[in-house]
Amino acid sequence: MRQVYLDYSATTPVKEEVVKEMIPYFTEKFGNPSTLYASGLEAKAGLDKARHQVAELINAEDREIFFTSCGTEADNWVIEGVADAYKDKGKHIITTKIEHHAILHTCEYLEKHGYEVTYLDVDSEGFVDPLQRILPAFFLYYILQFYNTLIIPPPLYAA
Repeated sequence: MRQVYLDYSATTPVKEEVVKEMIPYFTEKFGNPSTLYASGLEAKAGLDKARHQVAELINAEDREIFFTSCGTEADNWVIEGVADAYKDKGKHIITTKIEHHAILHTCEYLEKHGYEVTYLDVDSEGFVDPLQRILPAFFLYYILQFYNTLIIPPPLYAA
């Protein structure tokens, strides 16, 4: 039976030209880019080149491009970073009960450190109920814009 893979939001096959470009970093230039020894400097040069290529592609500055090992790391980094940056303005986060565990676990962690988190309900189609009570003093409203695993539209656009 032929297998069809539909979760391209989670992972995709790597294009041949990307594999070819990466092979030296898997086999020869695999040093720690945060060090000063030769293979580390080679790895850093490759990372800087990739950062520059991505920045050019999306019309950004190199310094605005960060690489993470996975979506969970990126989610944690953003939520915890925003929470820390805005802690003097408030400690209220709003999200939904159906977010990815990376989001929910980070919010649970922040609750243990003095943050208030409102977990909004969604209806049977995955939309946020607009009549739910939302406290006005919040600094982060984190709702996924497309649930790839459920294949439903953004919950904020239902009305």
